[in-house]
Amino acid sequence: MTRISTAAAALAAWIASASASAAVDCPEPDKALGVSRVLEIDTSGGPMFGSATKREKEPDFLAEGEVVLTFDDGPVPWVTKPILDTLVQFCTKATFFSVGDMALSYPDMTKEVLARGHTVGTHTWSHPNNLRRLDLDKAKDEIERGFAAVALAAGTDIAPFFRFPGLNDSDELLSYLQSRSIASFTVDVISNDSYIGSAKGIADRTLKQTIARKGGILLFHDLKRPTAKALPAILAGLKAHGFKVVHLRAKNPVVPIATLDAELQPILAKAAARNLVPFYGPTPGPRTADGQDPAVSELAPPARTRLTDPMPAGGQQASSEPLRRRPANVRNRRHRRPHRIAPAA
Repeated sequence: MTRISTAAAALAAWIASASASAAVDCPEPDKALGVSRVLEIDTSGGPMFGSATKREKEPDFLAEGEVVLTFDDGPVPWVTKPILDTLVQFCTKATFFSVGDMALSYPDMTKEVLARGHTVGTHTWSHPNNLRRLDLDKAKDEIERGFAAVALAAGTDIAPFFRFPGLNDSDELLSYLQSRSIASFTVDVISNDSYIGSAKGIADRTLKQTIARKGGILLFHDLKRPTAKALPAILAGLKAHGFKVVHLRAKNPVVPIATLDAELQPILAKAAARNLVPFYGPTPGPRTADGQDPAVSELAPPARTRLTDPMPAGGQQASSEPLRRRPANVRNRRHRRPHRIAPAA
């Protein structure tokens, strides 16, 4: 299923052809971290990956010394763009779990993430920090509206990859994701870039945690400038310590609920009117550090039978969210409408 019009596809093909001679797979080979292998995931069983959960999950698909780079909460041009540029410098790939209303507000940035050869999944429509506190139908709508919005902004297929805001999962919602053939990703290494204000602090923590764990799924956010500033040091540190990047991709795309498009199209139209049309070259595929095609491995976990865990009367479900100390002046973070966000000074 595709959402690209014939005219748009023709324009994209023309641009790709015109840009082909200028395309460079790895502009700085000495920095190349590359992609050691590509993992293609069959999500039909609704698997769950990563260690930061109390739910039943799949065995770790990473070998010692392997990492997956992931970014949540964007896109916002003034953060996502420099992150993409850094990933190009290190010739590596990442997975972006985009928020639906952010993607619709910056559709050109959503398209650029895909055009750079990265994988795009979703992180709900509006980033409620705890889906379990919502009515079940509302929680499902947050999930479905997020996929529909990001796919609409992208103008093409996206991956059936999902991450719970705040890592606040539940068996009931995981069962729903399973019914939709959607994989859920938690994390192994938390950069804490939502709480650490300095680029050096983010880099130091991330590398320390990754080295101690000997790899894992790394969590960042393409929402705050210190993260973008920290990324070069993080990638250089990963390379220096011999870590290898595994790039995730889906065997099949997600199938959004088509009826949501009519509600979302007006939002996209407003964003398109105030954004310039981006120009992209050919989509660069993943390469190893020495410029070769990486090996491709496949993963197809079987479906699990999950227990339902509805909200207990007068209580709250147990959370899989890791405990973290919050600064006293930080409020519960909710995404506001992206068009109200202004770049930091």
